[in-house]
Amino acid sequence: MKLTAAEIDQALQTLPGWTREGDAVTRRFTFASFRDAIAFVTRLAFEAEAADHHPDLAINYKRVTVTWSTHDEGGVTQKDVDGAKTTNGVAGLFPAGTHA
Repeated sequence: MKLTAAEIDQALQTLPGWTREGDAVTRRFTFASFRDAIAFVTRLAFEAEAADHHPDLAINYKRVTVTWSTHDEGGVTQKDVDGAKTTNGVAGLFPAGTHA
């Protein structure tokens, strides 16, 4: 079920670095190298596949923008909030200071 604007705002308070953009939540990560950026995407891909819910990803050298939205619901759902939490966890696997 699609979350209300208030529910999304409340969830974002627990998701450092994430913002709402239209019907999605998004965050840009910057890694120390292209290799780290691709490793991050690969690890996130396995998590997303296991959850059967997949983000939109944009890779620009060592920057990765991750966007979560439940397209068949027309916006942000709890699955997207969970995906953002998982994304932060995967990013945390990389050495401190390699992502923002």
